[in-house]
Amino acid sequence: MRTSSVEALTVIGGGLAGCEAAWQAARCGVDVELYEMRPHRSGPAHHTATLAELVCSNSLRGTALENAVGLLKEELARLGSLIVACARDTAVPAGGALAVDRDRFSALVESRISAEPRIRLHREEIREIPMDAPAIVACGPLPSDEFLAQLDAVLARTGVAVAGRLHYYDAASPIVAADSIDESCMYRKSRYDKGDGDDYLNIPLDRDGYLQLVADLRMLDRHPAKAFESTRYFEGCLPIEEMADRGDDVLRFGPLKPVGLRNPSTGRAPYAVVQLRKENAVGSAYNLVGFQTRLSWPAQREAFGKLPGLQHAEWLRLGVMHRNTFIDSPRLLDAQLRLRTSAALYFAGQITGAEGYVEAAACGAMTGIHAARAMRGLDPIVFPRETALGAVVAHLQNSHTPDFQPANVTWGAFPPPLAGEDVREKRERRRKMAERALAAIEALLAETLVAPAG
Repeated sequence: MRTSSVEALTVIGGGLAGCEAAWQAARCGVDVELYEMRPHRSGPAHHTATLAELVCSNSLRGTALENAVGLLKEELARLGSLIVACARDTAVPAGGALAVDRDRFSALVESRISAEPRIRLHREEIREIPMDAPAIVACGPLPSDEFLAQLDAVLARTGVAVAGRLHYYDAASPIVAADSIDESCMYRKSRYDKGDGDDYLNIPLDRDGYLQLVADLRMLDRHPAKAFESTRYFEGCLPIEEMADRGDDVLRFGPLKPVGLRNPSTGRAPYAVVQLRKENAVGSAYNLVGFQTRLSWPAQREAFGKLPGLQHAEWLRLGVMHRNTFIDSPRLLDAQLRLRTSAALYFAGQITGAEGYVEAAACGAMTGIHAARAMRGLDPIVFPRETALGAVVAHLQNSHTPDFQPANVTWGAFPPPLAGEDVREKRERRRKMAERALAAIEALLAETLVAPAG
């Protein structure tokens, strides 16, 4: 039953950040009005009307605690994260990564949001950003033009002399039907035999096959950027043809690297490897890992159709490119991800420049907690600097560089190991940092964070 002890929190956007923000705020004891414009209006990268749609890869990346994003997922799990719980419940085999059946994942998030009595879901677009009531803008990086006009007006009123709204280009990989793949020229193996050891389909390429792919990526038609747009990519998710342009060997030292993928039939690592990862639990579709692209659709069919085993591929989705918007967070937001000139307006997710699914959910979790605590008159909290959550905030508060750009969570944003610790080996050093982070999260939970409403 909904309460009326405090006013409701407005959350704009039903993506990963918005759903996590709504969930955490509800768990903290406030009512939430969650707005999602689909199905009445859809963004250029959306394919469904469900909440928390994964528009690019179906992978939430590494699970190991020695991996910064793996640590971030575990910290979120300890906060009772909706997104991490649903991801784990709908996982598909992916070696050392957490990949999901994207349809089951989105459906599960939506069902749990709908079942939460403190959250009311509205299927409509908000065209005006609330300025006089608690709100979280979690619109994602692809809002409508009308909403962007509202966003520009809000940022202009801050008086901050910066380019308040920025952009870069992101791209998604193609998806192929499993029953159209010829596996006779492939082998099943995970890198270094992680996971079940056979979670990926691998297409081995010899030198000639690899150079043919590089040549096609360089020469075939691409979707052009509009005349008024500058093409600026997120370095962590470059189009595969952009990587090919940077040098003959860039791809085989990047997404096509054969390290840890020896061919069982030869006992040797091939010259390069194209990996295919399951898109769903039943294995009826596969994603071409690292093949995000802005090639034209005919060019994709031509280039990727030459890969061994894909000559008769049925493409369920071809790669697409889309423009992502983000704000200059270091100069516009405070450490709670609240607009510096507002007492109640927060920003969460990729609109902040926190790149990646897990990072978006992390922003949602933190802003949901911050907003709910403020609404209930509770003291503000600080996510410890030595945690992965703190590292996400550190990136969004990095005002040292005038050229703020989106980024995934990395170990570079963490403080170094404690003074006096002689931890020289990288894996051991990161394990110690992860232990320190989780201890800090547990202390925060015990001391301040758990304050549910009566």
